[in-house]
Amino acid sequence: MDQVCSACNHKREAWNKGKLVGQKPSLKPKDIWAIRFYLQNSHAVRKFAMFNLAFGSKLRGCDLVSLHVRDVTHGSQVFTRAMVI
Repeated sequence: MDQVCSACNHKREAWNKGKLVGQKPSLKPKDIWAIRFYLQNSHAVRKFAMFNLAFGSKLRGCDLVSLHVRDVTHGSQVFTRAMVI
């Protein structure tokens, strides 16, 4: 639906016109492995770790980005399992 700008009286299109909106299809296993392969070969260690953590923990995106290092480590040891409350 086009809107009319009150200041200059011209029409502007909606920001999502022609874009795919709503829930996206889930990733297929071959897509996941392709992403892992790309991240590992590009030496993007942080992105690779976050990607693996996202799939391993099944956390929502907002919960994943709010994690701190202290949430998954104790001293210099990384937890093999963690509890999300």
